[in-house]
Amino acid sequence: MKPAEKRTLRLPGLDLVRAVAIAWVMIYHAMNFGLVPAGDNWFVQFGWMGVDLFFVLSGYLIGGQLLRPLAAGRQPDYGLFFAKRLLRTLPAFLVVIALYALVPEARERPAMQPLWQFVTFTENLLLPYQGIGKTFSHVWSLCVEEQFYLVFPLAVLLLGNRPSPRKTVLALLAVVLLGIGLRGFLWLSQVASPAFDPAAAPQVTPYMNLIYFPTWSRLDGLLAGVALALVRAFRPDLWARLTARPTLLLVAGLALMAAAILLFDDQITGLLGTMLGFPLLATGVALIVAAGAEPKGLIGTRALPGAGALAAGAYSLYLSHKIAYHVAQTWLIPALGLSGWAGLTLAIGLALLFGAVLYWAVERPFLHLRDRWLARFKPRPTPSYGMAAE
Repeated sequence: MKPAEKRTLRLPGLDLVRAVAIAWVMIYHAMNFGLVPAGDNWFVQFGWMGVDLFFVLSGYLIGGQLLRPLAAGRQPDYGLFFAKRLLRTLPAFLVVIALYALVPEARERPAMQPLWQFVTFTENLLLPYQGIGKTFSHVWSLCVEEQFYLVFPLAVLLLGNRPSPRKTVLALLAVVLLGIGLRGFLWLSQVASPAFDPAAAPQVTPYMNLIYFPTWSRLDGLLAGVALALVRAFRPDLWARLTARPTLLLVAGLALMAAAILLFDDQITGLLGTMLGFPLLATGVALIVAAGAEPKGLIGTRALPGAGALAAGAYSLYLSHKIAYHVAQTWLIPALGLSGWAGLTLAIGLALLFGAVLYWAVERPFLHLRDRWLARFKPRPTPSYGMAAE
């Protein structure tokens, strides 16, 4: 595929959603490092929601890779799917985890989970009840996505045996309802349980370890993205009606996100927010993604300067930005006598530099290798959903 052809596969709206997602997460983590002077700002405090933007995008884009062939009347190439995912995610990840393992000075926290949990993508399921931060803790979301890549093809295989809209919708609803019920049960039985001594195990720890990080509690965003991919692949007429007024979709999505923020009140929230906040947030983001998935409307018509580059490098930035923050906070900011916004600017600039190096030195070469390797198979062309590098 020629470079010019690749560029046409990208959609400005989806690039903008991904760019907002990585920028939002990065400023949130900068707050956790004490680098944001106005850390009490509500927008900064809810930056963890940027991960949910990533989840919906992944469900939509990655789900579409298996659903498009099925809608065209042929079985997806599951081996090719797994090979593409491995070449997309593993190289940059392995470089970063090697850096964490071999260079302790790069770790933003002294404690680190065993290495085997990272390489098996099970770190998000095996966190201990300790009220201390772990290094490379943000890998939890990558674990959720990798586990999704393993299970979703099996679901497609089962549902695709005798596909029916009713069966598919019921399966999606069942998983969402199970997630709501499970989160409610865990909150009532564990988070709010008097068995936990707040001095020995703060409330934040069981909430994060049992509800926020585990895959079974965080499928709402991925499923919302998959639902979008299903509609687009199997009901193009419904998709056309849904996206006919993308700006209205965008406004509705932002309104639902605002409602989710009110329902959550904070990252560690009460029973109602725990149960209903995640599906509400996922629905709002799904509407925003649908608005950006068509080249029209407020965010889909034109590319915002810099959004495409930020979106392309989002994965490398996500992996490496905490190392950059740690280096800036531990050595550079004190050495230069910086504080406040100057320190934050330095930390973010260094994170962009680290992410760019990882992208250009590792991620991009392996993406080119993947494209050259996949060209040998010459698969039947299917319409892209907007991001060539996925």
